[in-house]
This record gives sequence, structure tokens and C-alpha cells, in this order.
Amino acid sequence: MSSTVRRLAALPAAFLAASLLLTACGGDDEEDNAGGSSDDAGSSSSETRTLTGADGTEVEIPSDPQRVVTLSEPTLDAALALGVTPVGTSAGRGQEGASAYLAEAGGADIPVVATTAEPDLEAIAELAPDLILVDETVGAKTMAEQLGGIAPTFFASTQQDGWRDAFTTAADALNRTDEADQVLADLDAGIEEVAGQLGDNAGAVTSVIRWQEGAPSVVGQGEGHVGSVLAALGLTRPESQQSAVQEHSEPVSLEEIELIDGDWLFFGTLGTVEDGGTALAEAMDTSGFADLDAVTSDHVVVVDGSAWNSSGGPLAAQIVLDDVAEAMAGTPAE
Repeated sequence: MSSTVRRLAALPAAFLAASLLLTACGGDDEEDNAGGSSDDAGSSSSETRTLTGADGTEVEIPSDPQRVVTLSEPTLDAALALGVTPVGTSAGRGQEGASAYLAEAGGADIPVVATTAEPDLEAIAELAPDLILVDETVGAKTMAEQLGGIAPTFFASTQQDGWRDAFTTAADALNRTDEADQVLADLDAGIEEVAGQLGDNAGAVTSVIRWQEGAPSVVGQGEGHVGSVLAALGLTRPESQQSAVQEHSEPVSLEEIELIDGDWLFFGTLGTVEDGGTALAEAMDTSGFADLDAVTSDHVVVVDGSAWNSSGGPLAAQIVLDDVAEAMAGTPAE
């Protein structure tokens, strides 16, 4: 049977002290060229603001940060959506560089100075950042004190915060709240337009799973960027995917594979669309998968799992909207 696949560890104290001393005492030329040319790096504003992060900590940060390090997928998503290119960032979950969708959005050439498990403090210090953005989706959350010894470190969100709050909090730290309001307004206008184009698919039961290690896991529940976009479109979820808790993933036993079924099935991995296609071929050979209603109806949509199946922000939400529009409303993604 064929399926239509659509595009859709702290540093020694002496090192940190030396790094901070060099940053504080270096000449003007040295500052301008830290981490790049003076044209690329710009210069940090001497003015500061005091903001309270999502963790409740007050942080004095530059009013116009120029050398930002983002240590999570949501904070990189937010920065790129707002026209800010960080000088350093974290690798995507399960990937060596920035998440595939963020690489395509301008993150491909940003130096990687962290994994989702932990940051590389030495590499971050060498970039001479003036602001570090972090959240509770990554291991760097446990190293705030060490990171704060390098540059002002601001928590954009906790695990309980919805993605919109995480985005606007990061935007506030970057002093780009007006731009953030416009990004969200544009997304909401697109959601309203697509919702009116769903036709027979209005209210369709829509399943979202990630295939990993030969089995499915439910993703996109709660108020994350996937769940909130689908809910705003008026789409429903299978009974097994209606948790209000923003779980990262929830494995489903192959003996109960029918629980992932729906009118439509959005299918991916942690990687690219191509990775998802490879995983779909494996899934089709798995007992019970080919008998799902979504499969027999030719309603399986392979997606960019790096956008659908990880923590994200407005760029990831836009990809979810575009994929749904192309699959269920017959509107080609731009």
C-alpha cells in the first residue's frame, strides 16, 4: 500500500576569573573583535535594564544586547524569529548542530557551545557574550551560577510556561517586544485563515507521533506550539493524546498501536523530513501500523520532526501551521 508523503561540569574558578578579567580590561579594539569582526559583533550598550526571569531571579542585562548566546531550542527559535542572530547556541535534541528547522532559518553557521544536556562553559566564555538566554528544557538550567559568572544569564521559561509566554519573555530580554507582538499577530492571522479553509477536515481527529527505536511516541500534547496550533485550528486529538500536561513524549506499546490512530497522522522523528520518510518505511513493516485508518485513508503526513517533535517557538509553530494547511486545507506552504 502506498502512502502520500507530503513536505510538510563547571570550569575551574581561575579560568572564569581570567576570562572575565580579559573581557573587562581589554581595549576597545579587542572588545569590538571578540568573536568576530567589528561589523559583525557590534558593541554592547552601556545602558542596562533589570528584568525578572521566569525562575524569579532579577537580572541586570544590557538594554541593547549585541552578543547573545541561546542555550535551548526555544530561545534560539525566539531570537531568529526576532531578527537576532546569536553568537553561540545549543545543538538540537538528538542532533549535532542547531535543529534542522532552525538551521534553515539562519542557525546553521552559529557556533554550537552546548548540548541539551550541558553547556561548554569554556567555549561560551570565549565568545564574550553580553547576554545568555536559557530555559528549563535543557541541562544548562542547573548551571546558572557558573553561566552568570560569564555574562548576565536570563531564564526565559519554566517547564510549566506555554510557548507564547516563553517567546514574549525572551523577546523582552532582547528588547524586542513590539516585534514579538507582530510575529504572534501574523501567526494568529494565518491560523484564522487556515481554520476557515479546512472544509471536510474541520474538527478532524489529528494524531501526532514521533517514531523512535522501532515504536511510536505521542508528542505535541498540552500548550506547546504543536498542541496550541492544532487546538486553535479547531482540530481534535485522539483520546490517548488529550493530556493537558505538556509532556515531551509518551511511548506507546506496539500492542496498543491503534491508540495513535486518527483521521490524520502527522509522523516524524527528531530529524528532517527525509529521516521521517525512512522511519515511515520501517513503521509500515510493523504489525498493525498499515491497518490504521489514517494509513488506509492515505492521510499520513511526514513532517520535519525537528520542528514538530521538540520544544519550539514561533518558527516551529509556523511550520506546523504550514504543514497542516498543505495537507488538510489544500494550501501549499509558502
